[in-house]
Amino acid sequence: MADDLSNAGAQDRSRINVNEPHEVRYWTQRFGVTEQALRMAVEQVGVSVDAVATHLGKR
Repeated sequence: MADDLSNAGAQDRSRINVNEPHEVRYWTQRFGVTEQALRMAVEQVGVSVDAVATHLGKR
């Protein structure tokens, strides 16, 4: 699946891809966290949006 860089949101809203700068921007803004906090959360709990949101206390 090709990324549409004109779309500010994530391509698959159930997963977080920290290798795509536009997704990192989207999710850091959505959760109100730093890039480092987002990357650490993904490293600890995986790429599931639900798991990351819970881990960050953003549920």
